[in-house]
Amino acid sequence: MVVVVIAAILISLAVPSYITSIRKSRRTEAKTALLDLAGREERYLSTNPAGYTAAAAQLGYAALPGVVGNGYYQLSVCIAGTGAAAGTCPNGPAGPSFIATAVPVAGQSQANDLQCQSFSVDSTGNQLAFDNGGVNQTQLCWVQ
Repeated sequence: MVVVVIAAILISLAVPSYITSIRKSRRTEAKTALLDLAGREERYLSTNPAGYTAAAAQLGYAALPGVVGNGYYQLSVCIAGTGAAAGTCPNGPAGPSFIATAVPVAGQSQANDLQCQSFSVDSTGNQLAFDNGGVNQTQLCWVQ
């Protein structure tokens, strides 16, 4: 009986730590995908100085918004000053500029990560993250 109690205590300590580690690794996947998309946007702008694009094919994606990596985050991009299918940037900076965002896919376990519900990168290199209440959590979510 003592062994069962000790095992239960160890498991109760290990499981939350494991879940936290898994969430952090998935956050890293989202941040990596965002930085990759930002790099693709900059490469596109270098050959098309008129502005950025929201066209998935021009950035090397099948679709935007689209699920990336292992299917835990959805990536989207909005372009300031355009009516692009991927969306315009509400309250965004003047063009040419973009804001790329990654949010957890609904129904996946990462949607339960209430601390880091969205990650964003813009054309000036700003990295942002917000929790499920819209509170800025950039320090917590980007710098881990």
